[in-house]
Amino acid sequence: MNAHAFTLAGTALHARPTGALWLPAQRLLCVSDLHLGKSERMARRGGSLLPPYETQATLERLEAEVSALAPKTVVCLGDSFDDLDAALSLPDEMRLRLQSMQAGRQWLWIEGNHDPGPVDLGGTHLGEHHAAGLTFRHIARPGCAPGEVSGHYHPKHRLPRAGTSRPAFLYDETRLILPAFGAYTGGLRAHTPALRALFATRAIAVLTGPQALAVPL
Repeated sequence: MNAHAFTLAGTALHARPTGALWLPAQRLLCVSDLHLGKSERMARRGGSLLPPYETQATLERLEAEVSALAPKTVVCLGDSFDDLDAALSLPDEMRLRLQSMQAGRQWLWIEGNHDPGPVDLGGTHLGEHHAAGLTFRHIARPGCAPGEVSGHYHPKHRLPRAGTSRPAFLYDETRLILPAFGAYTGGLRAHTPALRALFATRAIAVLTGPQALAVPL
């Protein structure tokens, strides 16, 4: 697969075209903002209806990454569920698919703003995780030490004069923000002030799609 290889805090990383992050030396797979159960949550709260198969579509993409890479550790970087009721309402079929992916590996649920508490779906719930010189948390912190990996913002970027924007990784020498991995999650343009202010002038955006394409931010 056409991934973009780079380093952060001395650790080798691959930004994959799917929006997943891969640490080859540690065999660690990281995905952010799955938002499983979003269609159920929106229907429950009387919002706009989404296709009911968004959870299935997201899990199928995650299964493909797990199958291709055989990770030792999977880190879900917060907002894995659209809210805690969505986690409780996950259909049995989807629970079984998660359990199958978890078998034989460490599975970490990082706390997000949509899912601040533990879920009864296997794995371990953490506020943040430290590995390979990196800190995995849901929301970026201004002034963080080098090596922060986060999500939350669902960044998107596009090439100049090149049509629609794509989910994108954003990184500089200090931090990395992952795109949302979930289906129908929406996104925030990379040049939005709240996002741009987190990065140095010479930051990089890595667009997802058929191949991971790195461009200056």
